[in-house]
Amino acid sequence: MDFALTEEQTAIFDVAHAFGQSEIAPHAREWEAAGTIPKDLWPKVGELGFASLYVSEEARGAGLSRLDATLVFEALSMACPSVAAFLSIHNMCAKMLDSFADDDLKARVMPDVLSMNTVLSYCLTEPGSGSDAAALRTRAERTNEGYVLNGTKAFISGGGYSDAYVCMVRTGEDGPKGVSTVYVEDGTEGLSFGGLEDKMGWKSQPTAQVQFDNCNIPSGNLVGEEGSGFKYAMMGLDGGRLNIAACSLGAAQTAIDATLAYMGERKAFGQPIDQFQGLQFRLADMEIELQAARTFLRQAAWKLDNGAPDATKFCAMAKKFVTEAGSKVVDQCLQLHGGYGYLADYGIEKLVRDLRVHQILEGTNEIMRVIVARDMLKNR
Repeated sequence: MDFALTEEQTAIFDVAHAFGQSEIAPHAREWEAAGTIPKDLWPKVGELGFASLYVSEEARGAGLSRLDATLVFEALSMACPSVAAFLSIHNMCAKMLDSFADDDLKARVMPDVLSMNTVLSYCLTEPGSGSDAAALRTRAERTNEGYVLNGTKAFISGGGYSDAYVCMVRTGEDGPKGVSTVYVEDGTEGLSFGGLEDKMGWKSQPTAQVQFDNCNIPSGNLVGEEGSGFKYAMMGLDGGRLNIAACSLGAAQTAIDATLAYMGERKAFGQPIDQFQGLQFRLADMEIELQAARTFLRQAAWKLDNGAPDATKFCAMAKKFVTEAGSKVVDQCLQLHGGYGYLADYGIEKLVRDLRVHQILEGTNEIMRVIVARDMLKNR
């Protein structure tokens, strides 16, 4: 068993890290204050292949593994977890289109998706269906030309900002078998958006409801087969859970690095505070937890890449463990900064706010426990 990254994987991490530090980190606070990410960032991301991380090479994507992708998101989140997580959403949508859309739809939309001239949002959650995603009520009724959509999606990252929306809608019976996936372009008549949500963290991501009011789309905008949309959505979530865990990991690493530097400079009682044994114990505990989280995440990604039968269970376990570890670490880093950690200038309080939502989205950590327990009971 080899735990070392390959030369190629190290290079992938280094490229992503360098890009994040030069193009994202210097602007993270400014973008948070503005409540948006400049659109001209995304074509630069596309040039690196980071808009098509696991789109097949045959389709002109990067064709990376899920483990490779976690390295990209860990590295980018060291600059800003909000921006990195938004890119994860685009990649999840791009993979769904590459895997399930027909050739005509792919020919029409994928070139701009891969270059990130088209930014994608993922629309599953609704005001009345969060963890119980299969209870979604947004309907797509058949017409002679395609479908007419009515309903509302909630908590959509990129709502009113993105160029297209990959939406799970109900085309048939209640439950998961009645759900299909459709592609809705910005500017489509009947598509509108709620006001921007005022969030605790992830403030640089515009987040809003996506509303459909007799919104007509052509039949060619159906992604894959009718009735398979819920399956497509769930297949994307294993990788999404790994990515969001990687975002927690990278942000927590940045917090530890900043804390180590601060503790070497800050003096109390005549010596740097990193010389107090009690505080050294805290540093050691954070390092142990973060290294365990990194190993667990990469094991889960390896299982997903290799089609292991317990891959979904491991993705759920890693998501739960790593996101909670990340939040615990950044909170401890804030404490070790004392009052300065509470100030925006030091960057730690932003990480505390940004990482909190990672325990909620891509399936709450309570749902992660449900997945794990059901697997254990099924296989006893």
